[in-house]
Amino acid sequence: MPSANETSKKRVAVIGVGYWGKNLVRNFYELGALAALCDSNQSLEEDYKKKYQGVKFCTNYHEVLSDPSIQAVALATPAVTHYELAKAALEAGKDVLVEKPLAIDVKHGEELVKIAETKGRILMVGHILRYHPAILKLQQLIQDGQLGKINYLYSNRLNIGKIRTEENILWSFAPHDISVILSLLNEMPTHVSCKGGAYLSSGVTDVTLSHFEFPSGVRAHIFVSWLHPFKEQKLVVVGSEKMAVFDDTVENKLVLYPHKVEWKNRIPTAVKADGEVVALDNREPLRAECQHFLDCIESRTAPVSDGREGLRVLRVLDAFQRALQNGGNAGASVTTKLEKIEQPYFVHESAYADEGARIGAGTKIWHFSHVMKGAQIGEKCVIGQNVNVDGGVLIGNNVKIQNNVSVYTGVVVEDDVFLGPSCVLTNVSNPRSQVSRHSLYESTRLRRGC
Repeated sequence: MPSANETSKKRVAVIGVGYWGKNLVRNFYELGALAALCDSNQSLEEDYKKKYQGVKFCTNYHEVLSDPSIQAVALATPAVTHYELAKAALEAGKDVLVEKPLAIDVKHGEELVKIAETKGRILMVGHILRYHPAILKLQQLIQDGQLGKINYLYSNRLNIGKIRTEENILWSFAPHDISVILSLLNEMPTHVSCKGGAYLSSGVTDVTLSHFEFPSGVRAHIFVSWLHPFKEQKLVVVGSEKMAVFDDTVENKLVLYPHKVEWKNRIPTAVKADGEVVALDNREPLRAECQHFLDCIESRTAPVSDGREGLRVLRVLDAFQRALQNGGNAGASVTTKLEKIEQPYFVHESAYADEGARIGAGTKIWHFSHVMKGAQIGEKCVIGQNVNVDGGVLIGNNVKIQNNVSVYTGVVVEDDVFLGPSCVLTNVSNPRSQVSRHSLYESTRLRRGC
């Protein structure tokens, strides 16, 4: 348990301590950062005070906001309340972790992001799968090219259990899968479609099937339902070299299948291979998410699932909802174009990022630089002026490349590497202009932190 001095720097109040909030309470308490609980249901007070001694319990949210010893709030309340509660907390100078979705209106989401940036506050959205060891590993495998060219993804999130009436299945279940698919592909869809049906309550959709189309040609779908005979939480990624299956309901949560397709007599024939179980850390995703929030409070850095990431997910959700509504009767499908959607990274107007380059969220590419097709750049990197990144280059997260650097095919740059101004790299030991040495390219690996 952290010392009193450590916890005093990052004191968190959990707002809404029921169905999901109790899990946030447990994690922040065990991390030594829980200062207060707030819920309108006062009958919960006695049990919580027994279990979490010394932790304040109140029913008035404004009591939390006016307490200067509370640095941050974690909101686990119904989605329709997220905007007002998060806005009040940000304006009161508190950092905010809000459960998905960020809001239920895109304009409200944009306003929250703007307030957080103006006030210098941390705004984080509880997209818990972004902190799941299996998803983090899958992200790395895709970035390293081990799955080859990504062709198709799909996700099933199905269950029979808690059925909501204040929000439909799309807003309740799909945000998790949207955030994962956007992060794995590092691009926003150009078109979406959605169809579904309301079988229990009029106007509250119980089942939806949503489709994405991405600029790179990748397609994806998400199937969500709370009218399913058993629980299923599965994500499948189909690549040209391997297929990956993430199943959160089994012991071996991430398995790779190196199936091949061979052409015999001009007929494609599937050649199956045994699955390869991928070793993972055994960290609890919610614990990792809560710890990340505390780390961001301490360092004043943007979270992985910050407000802007939450806003991207919200925009896709909104497009799915419009497609669902525009279909008229249940089961109809309408394609809705996503217009003016910002990419999760920045490219200066004088720079070029070729189609087919993969660039992580939060990365910035500055004046006159060129990222070529097939290059892969991780999250929160800074690419300075007049930098060339060749196809086939792999760059990790939080890499800084200063001005006038060429990063050639065969170079692998791991996380947290710094390349100084005009740093010289090469991939041929004996280059000649007259002789093509492409087949002799050598690899260079810059290890983490160098």
